[in-house]
Amino acid sequence: MSIENCKIIEFPKILDERGNLSFLEEGKHIPFEVKRTYWIYDVPGGEIRGGHSYYRNQEVIIALSGSFDVVLSDGEQERRFSLNRSYYGLYVPNGVWRSMENFSTNSLAFVVASEFYNESDYERNYQKFKNAQVVRL
Repeated sequence: MSIENCKIIEFPKILDERGNLSFLEEGKHIPFEVKRTYWIYDVPGGEIRGGHSYYRNQEVIIALSGSFDVVLSDGEQERRFSLNRSYYGLYVPNGVWRSMENFSTNSLAFVVASEFYNESDYERNYQKFKNAQVVRL
């Protein structure tokens, strides 16, 4: 899959003096059936999360609190997205390498996934990922 398929999705914002509200809906804002959600928090300074691609799983990554960068690669190009607003999500299709870095203090990453957890869906070796991308071309 090409890095060109990755995109920012803007979620609805309901502004209210008592506090704002945003939401997401499967089939409307999320371009796949949601099978799993998870969140990443208490990341120590300087740590990097991710460092893998998926064969099948697609994700939308949201910074619910704080900020962090998502670095994406399709084996040819690399692109960095800085996430710091809870009303934006980053759509990452399968076949794209992803890592998350530069977590701010108390940041909270929320991830919506298209597949149930399956260790065999992960490719954790970047060179193997890159070689597979060349074969697909």
